[in-house]
Amino acid sequence: MHTAIKYAGIPTSIRNMFLGFEDAFEMLDHYSSKSEYPPYNIERVSDDRYTLELAVAGFKKKDVNISIEKNTLKIEGESAKKEAAYIHKGLASRKFCRAFHLNKYMEVDKADMEDGILKIDLVRNIPEEEKPKKIKIG
Repeated sequence: MHTAIKYAGIPTSIRNMFLGFEDAFEMLDHYSSKSEYPPYNIERVSDDRYTLELAVAGFKKKDVNISIEKNTLKIEGESAKKEAAYIHKGLASRKFCRAFHLNKYMEVDKADMEDGILKIDLVRNIPEEEKPKKIKIG
């Protein structure tokens, strides 16, 4: 589906929040399971910076792997915790895999994990020769 048609009727301010991720939403189902686990946010920090946050409570840094292959950011987790005799278990610790298609020039800047939230900072590095140029009228 063409982007202009798909986003017709959605305010420009909302559409602009997802610049750089248009294809990611269309390809998300292709690259990940139908599961909504773990939940995630995408925050627009500036025009060329984004933060992807995943809720990974119960996982340690060593349980989570992040990789990029062919413009696909892949986040996988598997808890090494042995199962206990829980009376109630509300925190998920199941194996997961989330994948996001990154548009051209999107790169991972850094990743950090604190308080059960995995944060991946993304930056769009457009080469100077491909940036729009302003033409001065003489």
